[in-house]
This record gives sequence, C-alpha cells and structure tokens, in this order.
Amino acid sequence: MPLFTPQDFTMMSRAIELAKGGIYTTAPNPNVGCVIVQGDDIVGEGFHYRAGEPHAEVHALRMAGERALGATAYVTLEPCSHYGRTPPCAEGLIKAKVTKVICAMEDPNPKVAGRGIQMLRDAGIKVEVGLLEQQAESLNPAFIKQMKTGMPFVQLKMAASIDGQTALANGQSQWITSPQARQDVQKYRAKSGAILSTSKTVIEDNASLNVRWDDLPLSLQEAYSQQELRQPVRVILDRNRQLTSDLKLMNTEGERIIVAEGQDLEPILNDEQLIDLAATFSTLAKQHHINHLWVEAGATLASSLIKANLVDELILYLAPKIMGSDGRGLLGALGIESMAETIELNVKDVRQVGQDIRITATLKNKES
Repeated sequence: MPLFTPQDFTMMSRAIELAKGGIYTTAPNPNVGCVIVQGDDIVGEGFHYRAGEPHAEVHALRMAGERALGATAYVTLEPCSHYGRTPPCAEGLIKAKVTKVICAMEDPNPKVAGRGIQMLRDAGIKVEVGLLEQQAESLNPAFIKQMKTGMPFVQLKMAASIDGQTALANGQSQWITSPQARQDVQKYRAKSGAILSTSKTVIEDNASLNVRWDDLPLSLQEAYSQQELRQPVRVILDRNRQLTSDLKLMNTEGERIIVAEGQDLEPILNDEQLIDLAATFSTLAKQHHINHLWVEAGATLASSLIKANLVDELILYLAPKIMGSDGRGLLGALGIESMAETIELNVKDVRQVGQDIRITATLKNKES
C-alpha cells in the first residue's frame, strides 16, 4: 500500500503553493505553507508571511478552529519545536488535537532537526515525512544552505552583449540589456536578503542597489504594497574606501553594510591582501542573518567568486548586440591553461526576456 494517497499529494501541493506567498517577505525565515484537512475538506490554511509574525501552522489553525480536532495537517517544513519570537508550532498542533501531520521535509535548522517530529510523535500524533520533498526544498535553497553550511546562497548576475562584452572600451555600458531584462532583475533583487557589489561598480553607475517599486511587475505591485515589500540589505566591498557621501547609495533609505576599514564590517584579508570573500560571506550569514546574496559584479569580482567556488547559481542576460573584442569582457583572468581546466556549466533554464536571453546555470564543480 502506498505511503501517500492522491489526496495527500493534492493537499501538499496546495501547501507548497501557499508557501510561495512569502517569497518576497519572509527572509531570513523559510517559506512555509500549511493546510489542515478534515475528511475531504480543507478547514484551514495559511503561510508564513514575515519573520517575527505567526508561522504557517498558526494561521491554518486559527482558520480551522475547533475543526482541527482529529484533522490531518500538511506542512511543507517540519513544525518548529523551540521558542523563538513565536511559540513552537508543534505544540500548537498538539493542543489543537490533530491526529496526523504530514511534512514535506525535515527542518535543517539544528534547533529543530527532527525534534518537532519527535514532539508530535511523543504526543501520540502520527507523522509522515518526505511527501513532495524536492518541491519543498526548492522553496528555500538559501535557508537550507545557510543552515547546513553556515554560508549564504549566492546568485551571480551578469549582463553582456551576445559576444560577451559588458561595456565599450571607453566604459560606456548603459544600457546593454532591454528594459524588460532590467525589470526582471528587480524581481530577483526583491527575493534576496542582500545585494552585494563593489565600490567601483557603485561609483561607475552611481547605483542605489535597491528594489525599484515602479519597475516591478504589476502582479507584484498588486500583491505587496510598497511599504510591505522588504528592501534587501546592500553590501558594498570598498577595500580602498572610495565611497563618497554624494552617491545615490549613501542617500537612499534602507540598510547597508560597507566592508572597509573603520566601517560597518571590518574586512578580513587573504594572503594577497584582498578581501577574503568566503570569510565575508560567512560573517554576513552568521552575524547578519543573510541567507541569500544577489551579486551584481564586474569582471574582477565575478572571476574571484568563480575561482573561489562561491557561486551557487549564475543568472546571465545576453543582449542581441555585437560590441567587438575591444570592449570589456564578461570575466577577468581565470588562469586556465587547458581545455580540461575550463569551468563547465549545467544550464537549468533558458528563456527570452524582452529581446534578451536569460540563462540560469550552475557551475558543475559546485555540484560535485
């Protein structure tokens, strides 16, 4: 007899869809959805919207009320077992007297990691784990990575002409890609916990590195008010303290972390007296609770990240333009001397955005 029924799959799929409602707001907490079912009927459902606010199970139990008695709860992530800013969700399910809980996956948070499941079982509640686990994991790659490794999930965004140039020889680069591609970037920025770049890039573009509300799709503007949508932290690598007070970045609202001597985050230097990127990323994850880094980099930083094997996902926009080899290339030197040393990509997705092509890929050496 199969462990899970067709109804189980239907209800967990619903919980996963609900969880997506928090993609732009929950960081650094995970996206979680919950559905409570009595017989064939959904009697309660909800999702986690923002850190510090009620979890998905709480919303679902409130909606279900007394109908939670004897019900089955479907949760995309193991119910928490510890007191944080909110009480344990496992405790709430026990008090509501549900008879069964189906979790898509175990919580990778060491504070939970099976304890919530055990708490439910100790209370006499039947618990099953693993339904649509892969889909549930895809909701929270950054949360999962930070919990398992102490490092953030890093997306590296780059944009170039079809022949791999990011700027003309004179440095002119605005705009290589289409307005649609630039709007697409705003969605990625809005999902991230932090946007990271260098002082060189900020100065050259006089960038603010924030989410531009007017450039978001109408569907997002309708779903989240401008006040609700979280602005990512802006992290600037400024080894030589080049940032000045007149830049947009320094005069727009939102938290920022300047990595420079005497600034918000003291840089840790490597043997070459450059900022140690791995150590910086670790500090951002552990001390500043940044699980998801969106990096907008020039050729030098991009090359450094790739050489250090710190890129989890590459987002590359290619514009249908030819700029010639006298322009500025996508990447700096990688020290590759043979074809066997080339870095292979595993292409996950290719689609057209406006007139541009967006390629989503992972580095194969990162996966091995």
